[in-house]
Amino acid sequence: MQLLPSSSSNPNPILFSSSQNPIHLSKSTLHLIPHCSSAHSTTTVFFTNERAPKRQHHVSSPESVLVARRPESAVSAGDEDSLNLRAMINAGTPKITVKSGSSSQALYKAKVLIRSNRFAEAEEILQKCIFYWPEDGRAYVVLGKTLIKQSKTMEARLVYEKGSQATHGKNPFIWRCWAVLEKTLGNIRRARELFEAATVVDKRHIAAWHGWADLELKQGNIRKARCILARALKFCGGNEYVYQTLALLEVKANRIEQARYLFGQATKCNPRSCGSWLAWAQMEMQQKNNRAARQLFEKAIQSSPKNRFAWHVWGVFEANVGNVDKGRKLLKIGHELNPRDPVLLQSLALLEYKHSTANFARVLFRRASEIDPSHQPVWMAWGWMEWKEGNIATARELYQKALSINSSSDTAARCLQAWGVLEQRIGNLSAARILFRSSLNINSQSFITWMTWAAFEEEDQENSVRAEEIRNLYFQQVSNHN
Repeated sequence: MQLLPSSSSNPNPILFSSSQNPIHLSKSTLHLIPHCSSAHSTTTVFFTNERAPKRQHHVSSPESVLVARRPESAVSAGDEDSLNLRAMINAGTPKITVKSGSSSQALYKAKVLIRSNRFAEAEEILQKCIFYWPEDGRAYVVLGKTLIKQSKTMEARLVYEKGSQATHGKNPFIWRCWAVLEKTLGNIRRARELFEAATVVDKRHIAAWHGWADLELKQGNIRKARCILARALKFCGGNEYVYQTLALLEVKANRIEQARYLFGQATKCNPRSCGSWLAWAQMEMQQKNNRAARQLFEKAIQSSPKNRFAWHVWGVFEANVGNVDKGRKLLKIGHELNPRDPVLLQSLALLEYKHSTANFARVLFRRASEIDPSHQPVWMAWGWMEWKEGNIATARELYQKALSINSSSDTAARCLQAWGVLEQRIGNLSAARILFRSSLNINSQSFITWMTWAAFEEEDQENSVRAEEIRNLYFQQVSNHN
């Protein structure tokens, strides 16, 4: 049993949170390992010192609207702003001084509230920022991201549209965040237009170039992605994420020496880029250059000593090459440094299941599920283990638990596919067919699920005609998607 995930739709357990392949380590969606859990947002917001908007002239306004105040003689202007902000947030008073710098203070307070999941209060502040500083693009960006966190995608789209109009189309951050949203929703053509708009407004907006290239890569447009990345280097200069992405393209094309050169350039741009060191280490790992891989894993740890992904990938690597004790030790160190991370415990549980006992693995799975009850891959991996142990009823319960958390995520699609294989193996063929279809309703692009279903029809149902129809449906889906 390999501990590294082999496919996004494999019925074997998934060791990484979400569906991320560890070699895809981007800052946007592809190649930089994020410094947060699987629920992490893929949108990165950058702020610049934008032109201060014109001050609004106020008429008599109701108490629900922010009111301009003149600071009293005993209080400085800065203190007055802070007092008004504190009153607005803690006491519910909607008054704030409209002065230079007030928008930044309000935005900071909104972000603090967002980190505490106090979304309604944060949205109120952000709406008032937009009312008083309509040309300040930061409020639209933060509000859009806040709405996306709450799955209010249509509302977020309206915010970005309003922001682009209010800023006269001159804010690249709004264009880029809007593009990421459309890409997430599957509106590929619209996302392209928005990424292009961001790069037209600011040719040095590296996140927009990289996000656009990532979109083309996911669509299989390798040549176009290369062209976009080349333009990014031309306008932005050397950049670790661009070099890293180009290196990964060379890895895909099996041009290993070129990939090594580009990884070297990425780490020169930022020697403390843990993601670049990890991606390079994994390439060497795939090339069976285990000594070089270990040296690069060490550099990754040195660049970011507490990075949970570095400890995780290195530990799984050592376990897979037969150094079980070292792999176990690395995973335990990673867990000690990151006690709230369920993924490290999940991989440790699978390692113990293979090399120790199922009972010990259950203890670790249970602890991981208590750390983060909403982490779907833990429940799915635990269900897989119980299936292999012959505990079919328990496996079903665990798969159902995973689906109850989120029935429309990529992990849910993989869970349904794995559950379908379980039912197929024990002879519940009608249930297996339903589960395969349900999985494809969530992710119609899963090659593994389509081919598993086709094999099921051909081998279990002895219906080669239906199997061929299913294969044709897959290729039709891929064609329509592109």
